Amino acid sequence: MKLGLTIFLTDQVIDPVTLAKEAEARGFGSLYFPEHTHIPVARKTPHPAEGRDFSASYRRTLDPYIACAAAASVTDRLLLGTGVSLVMQHDPVVLAKEIATLDLISGGRFVLGIGYGWNKDEMETHGIDPATRRALTREYMLAMTALWSQDEASFAGRFVDLPLSWAWPKPAGRTRPRTLIGGAAGPKLFDHIAEFADGWAPFGGSGIREALPNLHRAFDDAGRDRAGLHIVPFNTVPTPGKLEYYESLGISEVVAGLPEGGRDEILAELDRLVKEFPDYLG
Repeated sequence: MKLGLTIFLTDQVIDPVTLAKEAEARGFGSLYFPEHTHIPVARKTPHPAEGRDFSASYRRTLDPYIACAAAASVTDRLLLGTGVSLVMQHDPVVLAKEIATLDLISGGRFVLGIGYGWNKDEMETHGIDPATRRALTREYMLAMTALWSQDEASFAGRFVDLPLSWAWPKPAGRTRPRTLIGGAAGPKLFDHIAEFADGWAPFGGSGIREALPNLHRAFDDAGRDRAGLHIVPFNTVPTPGKLEYYESLGISEVVAGLPEGGRDEILAELDRLVKEFPDYLG
């Protein structure tokens, strides 16, 4: 099992190039960045955990795709991904090209972590009815997968009407980049994972054992091979017992949350993790 990292990447913390280089040098397996396009000042949506006065860092997030591209340019082995991206806030045809390009230039190291979002004000700025965000994300993912996997691709749905089209580049030797969906366990989430993704990124990691039979059933019903299923506990606080427990469930990647801090603070935290968890690095 490999230990990865995520950080709430802003213009006030360590830069992605330094972090990626130092993470790879220490043997970490992956690095993920979150996405918010903006935060409306006059807002009515409380954060699900922090309430109405949530962290000011949400206002300052870097674009995760550009940050991943910068990180890819200075690394060779580190998986780089979004944790998580708000796919429905993008044009799917443009985003498909951006993701395929990033996956290609990184040598197939990009991981697309997606979510359905919580900030209704942010969605509405993009013209999205929050009640449709899951259905919208599904169609965008299906349309992008068509563009990635077919030489001549089309898609017709409620939200996307793509005429028969050429679009290159394709992801590096795959139908799509590895795709993880974040969110709480449930039949709709698991059906979406089985239909257009490759794994589940439970935040915090609680309740995985109880949820696994339902996720496996969704994969089986969709005719998917469980061997290709990735379960990635996300933004965890690692302890030896917790990592051993995840490993006993067959999990191959766990993502530790880093504090928001500058270069020296973050590098000290990386060194602490290296000292405490050497068996999950390298």
